[in-house]
Amino acid sequence: MSAAPKFKNNVKISERHGAGEWKIEKLALAALMPLSIWVASTGFTLAGADFATVAAWFGNPLNAGLCAITAVVFFLFASLAWKVIIEDYVPAPSSRKALITVSNIVFVLLAAGSVFFIVRAASLPIAGA
Repeated sequence: MSAAPKFKNNVKISERHGAGEWKIEKLALAALMPLSIWVASTGFTLAGADFATVAAWFGNPLNAGLCAITAVVFFLFASLAWKVIIEDYVPAPSSRKALITVSNIVFVLLAAGSVFFIVRAASLPIAGA
């Protein structure tokens, strides 16, 4: 015989599962919307620019900081999205847990690598300066 369902604030606890992840996913998406418009406009602005112009642009701490924030938030959002996909379509619990762990490691490495290279680009010497 199974135990009676547990309730908190008149909501079955099992129905609350994933609510925190859902909120983080929505906050990350809300942050990505203006950041992606900024990235697109920057891409169009810097298209065809020479190395010195791009290095000077990355040398601005605001631009480098926004690039790093965009990368971290993007990989957070991608990690949560892939977790949902894996949970929905991988039937075996052991495989599911292993795939989620591997995908989280991959996204952390991608985010760390992105931040590393953004900081490195921000610290490039500008010719003629």
